[in-house]
Amino acid sequence: MTTPPPLSAQQVERYARHIVLKDIGGPGQQKLLNAKVLVIGAGGLGAPALMYLAAAGVGTLGVVDDDVVALSNLQRQIIHRADRLGQNKTDSAEETLAGINSELIFQAHTERLTSENGWDIIRHYDLVVDGCDNFETRFLVNDLCYFAQVPLVSGAVGEFQGQVSTFKGYETDAEGTPRPTYRCLVPQAPPAGAIPTCAEAGVLGALTGVIGSMQALESIKEITGAGSGLAGKLVIYDALDARFRTIKLPWDPANPLNGTNPSIHAPA
Repeated sequence: MTTPPPLSAQQVERYARHIVLKDIGGPGQQKLLNAKVLVIGAGGLGAPALMYLAAAGVGTLGVVDDDVVALSNLQRQIIHRADRLGQNKTDSAEETLAGINSELIFQAHTERLTSENGWDIIRHYDLVVDGCDNFETRFLVNDLCYFAQVPLVSGAVGEFQGQVSTFKGYETDAEGTPRPTYRCLVPQAPPAGAIPTCAEAGVLGALTGVIGSMQALESIKEITGAGSGLAGKLVIYDALDARFRTIKLPWDPANPLNGTNPSIHAPA
């Protein structure tokens, strides 16, 4: 195994507040610099996640998004600016992130994640942050990460509530029980129209900042090994009541991915 080069004097200064943390230190910062993280979506959740991961020193950041910047995005998608309307979100994100950390290696995937391209994209990364806004993509990302054995930090928001969890269903816990996947939380997608979209129901802009920042935080913990992660747990935040709840998320033996009788044997 090749020994990574020591941190430069500039890096020591830039990441000084990380390096003095006993649970991260120089070795943890080196892990961040060597890490490759993929963010699904440069929208409300992806925007703060990307910015904090770049600032934290994650060496390679990829983003998957096929959309362009619209005026209605700017209420919450803080990585974009009003003078970039109509620009690809991946290009806009790259411009902002370059201003935060010029050492960052940025990889743009200006396309929609599908079953045709998903495996070739995700398998090159060490961790995935899912900030998408539809169930079809969430199931696809979950399954791809499971088969690639890549940790998935998942987030979702709606109106005044948000949630965060980490899925590592390819692992077992201390008792030998498989860890849950997203399919243990949501067994199947609800019928079309059953849950209103953000465009229909609305979402508090600052809420996406809270949840996206938490996704960045959990990603940093996964990469550095600091603290305990959210595998097997779900954090729910109610912005109106300023209340956090952490609940246990059990493995579902009936889920089709890593249940007792799996019916999904490869990503769709």
